[in-house]
Amino acid sequence: QVQLVESGGGSVQSGGSLRLSCTASGVTSSYYYMAWFRQAPGKEREGVATIDNHGITRYDYSIGNRFTVSQDNAKNTLYLYLQMDNLKPEDTAMYYCVTELSPRCLWGGGWLISDCWDYWGQGTQVTVSS
Repeated sequence: QVQLVESGGGSVQSGGSLRLSCTASGVTSSYYYMAWFRQAPGKEREGVATIDNHGITRYDYSIGNRFTVSQDNAKNTLYLYLQMDNLKPEDTAMYYCVTELSPRCLWGGGWLISDCWDYWGQGTQVTVSS
């Protein structure tokens, strides 16, 4: 059973930084994708960044170069990180770690679709004040 646990959220002022972490257990495949999604109040979930087992990354265009996704792995456990710099009030949201990208979504923008991911963590709240 895949389990995802996020940490690192909090409250910061505009321009500040946070580093989110996700511990993923139960991922048995050597070929995997992981990603960060976020959901602001009253809005749909949106993809933020994704990384695969080769370390290839993609970002939603709205992020610019403010966020950096990275990963690490140890026996039976994957670690996903999101370094967020120059945070803005519009970055305020619940941030989710996800994994297991559906094969039907293995095309350029497929990772941005929330329904394409099978496993979700509980989320960690990020609040940015102006």
